[in-house]
Amino acid sequence: MSSYYPRTKDLTRTRKSLTESPPSSPSPTDKNYRHDRLSRYDSSGESATDKPLGRTSSYTRRETRLAALNRQEQDSTTKDYKKMYAEALHENEKLKSRLQDSKYELAKIRSQLEKVTQRHDRISERSSVLESEKREKQALEKRVSNMEDELKILTELKSDNQRLKDENGALIRVISKLSK
Repeated sequence: MSSYYPRTKDLTRTRKSLTESPPSSPSPTDKNYRHDRLSRYDSSGESATDKPLGRTSSYTRRETRLAALNRQEQDSTTKDYKKMYAEALHENEKLKSRLQDSKYELAKIRSQLEKVTQRHDRISERSSVLESEKREKQALEKRVSNMEDELKILTELKSDNQRLKDENGALIRVISKLSK
């Protein structure tokens, strides 16, 4: 029985080292342990060392199943990490493309805003130019109306002057007839 106890202790140490080490890099002692263990089994699947100690084949099958399950768990967690990493990379790529699209749209909107601002500036310049042109036009119209009024006055004065000349000529004739 004392020879059985140290062997079990070694097995638990080996199992602990298997679960603590990463699955991708087994140590040389682990390989040797597996090889030794496989070589101890006979064709029936029972260990040569198990028979004298009274172990049954169901115990060894259970142990084999547990070891296989542990390996599957390690493989599945590794695959899960790989899958999660791949998903994270894919999500990052999606986010990067969305960011690029957003940057492109932002640049497009900025250029549109700049165009609108330039139009607004031109329109405000035009409106200020239009206002000054309106003021000039109003001043010119006022000046034209003043000149038209002066022209009317001048034509009236010309007509008055002509009338006075005609009257003066008529008076001169009348005085000359009276003086003869």
